[in-house]
Amino acid sequence: MTDADAAPSSVGVVVVAAGSGSRLGADVPKAFVHLGGRPLLAHALDTIARMPGRTEVVVVAPAGLTDPDDPLWSGVDLPAGAVVVPGGAERTDSVAAGMAALPPGCEIVLVHDAARCLMPLAVFLRVVDAVRAGAAGAVPGLPVVDTIKTVDAAGVITGTPERSALRAVQTPQGFRREVLERAHASGLQATDDAALVELCGDDVVVVDGDPLGAKVTTADDLERAQWLLRRAATLGG
Repeated sequence: MTDADAAPSSVGVVVVAAGSGSRLGADVPKAFVHLGGRPLLAHALDTIARMPGRTEVVVVAPAGLTDPDDPLWSGVDLPAGAVVVPGGAERTDSVAAGMAALPPGCEIVLVHDAARCLMPLAVFLRVVDAVRAGAAGAVPGLPVVDTIKTVDAAGVITGTPERSALRAVQTPQGFRREVLERAHASGLQATDDAALVELCGDDVVVVDGDPLGAKVTTADDLERAQWLLRRAATLGG
């Protein structure tokens, strides 16, 4: 990818695939665990490849696993022009490494977790549309159905947030590029990019997410994703 190749207002997607997969109990990094015979990463990239317009893709892979010719990459179809970079010690470092590899023409940046491998294309488009409409950042989210309690160090309940005001957020999380770069340059740390941007004083809006975008973290999550994939194939047939 070169400056000349990047069209103005193109979208850049940083796919974070550097997780270890320890909670999944896998012997390979999580993004390379198989779902339906192909790595989780492959399913995530399949959706991104269907995005309309010019889309630049950077995959942030585990250090030592950045060569797409590695056998673990079998079944992964990288979009044309995509690049692969090694991740960092923390998620924030990995996202920063991915952003640094995007060409200057990307004015909107999406950060997507490869473990949310079945997130539908419609959600990607909702996030992009919200940022193009003027939001500094946009994230997909789902209403919280459980009653949530806050507790102190001793486990004593200290409050019950109003459930209607809560959302469980997902990825892709999208931002104007200068907003996300400024947040990462702040030196702050956060559990996700939306929180980092919020800490820097920018507003982030929530758009409708999708239950299919559930994160694969445990063996039970993987089993559910297998079921969803089989169900989608059956309905599609």
